[in-house]
Amino acid sequence: MASPIRVLTAVPICDGHDSAINTINLEFIRHGIEVVYLGYHRSVGDIVRAAIQEDVRAIGISSYNGGHTEFFTGVVDLLRKKGAADIKVFGGGGGTITHQDAAAMRRKGVDEIFFAGTSLDEMVKFVHQRYGKPRGKRARAKTSDIELAHTLTEIEESRKQKKIQNPRSKIQNKVIGFTGPGGAGKTTLIDELVLRFLNKDRQTRVAILSHDPSVIGEGALLGDRATMINSQDDRVFMRSMATRGRAGGLSPATHDCLALLARSGFDYVIIETVGTGQEAMPILRNGGRIVNLSSVSGQVGLFGQANYSSSKAAIVALTKVSARELARQNITVNAIAPGFIDVGMSKGMPDEVIENFKKQIPLGRLGDVREIVDAALFLASPMASYITGHVLNVNGGFYMG
Repeated sequence: MASPIRVLTAVPICDGHDSAINTINLEFIRHGIEVVYLGYHRSVGDIVRAAIQEDVRAIGISSYNGGHTEFFTGVVDLLRKKGAADIKVFGGGGGTITHQDAAAMRRKGVDEIFFAGTSLDEMVKFVHQRYGKPRGKRARAKTSDIELAHTLTEIEESRKQKKIQNPRSKIQNKVIGFTGPGGAGKTTLIDELVLRFLNKDRQTRVAILSHDPSVIGEGALLGDRATMINSQDDRVFMRSMATRGRAGGLSPATHDCLALLARSGFDYVIIETVGTGQEAMPILRNGGRIVNLSSVSGQVGLFGQANYSSSKAAIVALTKVSARELARQNITVNAIAPGFIDVGMSKGMPDEVIENFKKQIPLGRLGDVREIVDAALFLASPMASYITGHVLNVNGGFYMG
């Protein structure tokens, strides 16, 4: 299986228009492309440095503020100067780039310019056709960063995943790991830590190995660079990696890539995992079933249970959204909403409370846990292959909505 196409996207310096590039990023991801998003207000140097370190096939630039001819060709020229002419450049600018400008930019080495009205499908097709072919034999790396980036790519693309011998006792630098929930501020903290390292010693060099989740059957948005300010520095080498179907917040190639960085002369190596809860389930590559467990409490709102009822209602909403998003992977998503079930917790209730519950249930009894299991088995079976986004009530008629 061929490795995903990797592209870097960015918005130029003095330009804060990012809605178009964000839409394009999502479309690229949906079609199996890994997108390293650098963010907006980025200089030529920032873009070229990131593209080299990430070893992308191409750079996509979205420019709406003028100066596009100079900026695009500046990126092309710096890539050539750095010995990275194999990284190509394409982009667009709505109505700000004229056909005459585009012709001049192509003559200076820009691969393609997309104009207003170009469909997302056309852009995706262009990237797949132009950059989807295997790389040919590469010229000898001109700089150590290029050589390191190429080696990391070889490790990622290697099917055998040969281990790099790197005994812990021989690691002379410091390796620092960060993990935690998505949105907790890991990237911001890392960026601030990098600033402290760089300011402490003007000779310090730092490597960052950052991870983002791959979408099931699709690409990945590798967006940590977009919030990195202090790490846009020639003394910082950063590589973004997608999980590519592996659970646990890391890539299948993480071990070997980390080992390589640890023996490459950096004073500090920082590794950041995928945010807890951000990973897609890798087992559902060719279709599958997801069955969530909600509660009747989330449907009717039981008195005195605001927190519990709210969380169970949220599961219903999550089920319906996930059913829409995962349908194209032939994954069904449904939920079970149990009513009052005869389990250990209910056995500690006074008899009069239990009897009161029964009076509110048309079938006149508590449910059995085996009935919940049977409902789950049904929704996970081929018999429910055309059911998705549904909440199955197993409550004896207590709620019939």
